[in-house]
Amino acid sequence: MDGVLWSDSPYGLFTFILITLILGGLGAWATGRAMAQTWRPIPMLLPYMVFLTAGVRFLHYALYGEPLLSLQFFIIDYVWLMIVAVLGYRYKRAAQMATQYSWAYERAGMNWRAKSGA
Repeated sequence: MDGVLWSDSPYGLFTFILITLILGGLGAWATGRAMAQTWRPIPMLLPYMVFLTAGVRFLHYALYGEPLLSLQFFIIDYVWLMIVAVLGYRYKRAAQMATQYSWAYERAGMNWRAKSGA
């Protein structure tokens, strides 16, 4: 099971957690929130996350000598970053809908719902 999610280098698990999960995740969350804040549609996250994933893979390569052009690691990183970006997007959009249309909607976790009458 070693090396499925991270490189078999001496710092493999550490770099996966630090660069991909934490730094990449924070960047993806911020990107998702920014996309929602500017009222862009959620499919626009797809190309943005490709570029962010490329940046994350480059950090793995430049700082720790891990493979740069590994399709397996790129896909794993991309999926993680997309999940976090969509969560950030939904979190911000729910807040926007509840604030912008407070007369019609209320926040319900990562979503919004119509206010009940009376």
